[in-house]
This record gives sequence, C-alpha cells and structure tokens, in this order.
Amino acid sequence: MTLRREAFLAHVKERGEYDTLEEAERAARVVLALLGAHLVGDVRAQLAARLPEAFALILLNPLQSAEPLSPERFVRATAAWIEGATEQTAAWDASAVLSTAADAVGEDLLGQILLQLPAGYDLLFGRPQPT
Repeated sequence: MTLRREAFLAHVKERGEYDTLEEAERAARVVLALLGAHLVGDVRAQLAARLPEAFALILLNPLQSAEPLSPERFVRATAAWIEGATEQTAAWDASAVLSTAADAVGEDLLGQILLQLPAGYDLLFGRPQPT
C-alpha cells in the first residue's frame, strides 16, 4: 500500500520533531535521493512503489554514488546536502525519514533493503538487528 504524501510527511515531521512540513520534506528529499543511490533492481522499485509518487521519483532518480557509503558517511553526506545541518542533526533527519520508510515497507522488504546496504543501516532505519 502506498502512503499518501501528507501522511508520509506527517510521520517524518513527528519523528524528526520538525516545526514545519517543509523541513520534513527537505529531509525526505535528501535522504531518499542518497538512499536511492545504494539500492538496485526490484528492491528499489518495491520501496518506490510504497512511497508517495514525488518521493518515489526521487528514489528512482538518485544522486550518484561511486561506492556504497557506510552509515557514518551517509549521515555526513546528508549533512552536506541540508543547509545548516550538523552530523548530529543529519543523523536525526536520516532516522526520521528511514524509520518512516521502514514502517511503510514492512519487515520482509526492509530485510531485503538492509541486505543491499553496508552494515549499520539497521540503526538508521530504527530497526536494530541482533548481532
């Protein structure tokens, strides 16, 4: 089931404790563009199918990444793309967006997503995996 744009942004706004939907949208656009560079094939398409159309298009037309980013580098890249962000606020941004996406996709697809990402992304998705 695809989340409506307003519902998706409302969840991101709440989790990120943003003052406005515009702040939540800015975070969502950056985080999903960076995430899209790390996912391929059917997994990326399935995630896109569960996101609002505007965010699905961002995920499907990602920023280019020469190599997979570790979670720490993902957070630094997020900070670089969000004006005024620090690594701490960028980690908060990434987690607000990715945990909302995790809720939208369910555990099976989330497991497939995490298999395509370097270790440690489970924490950004708000779903710590047993070690």
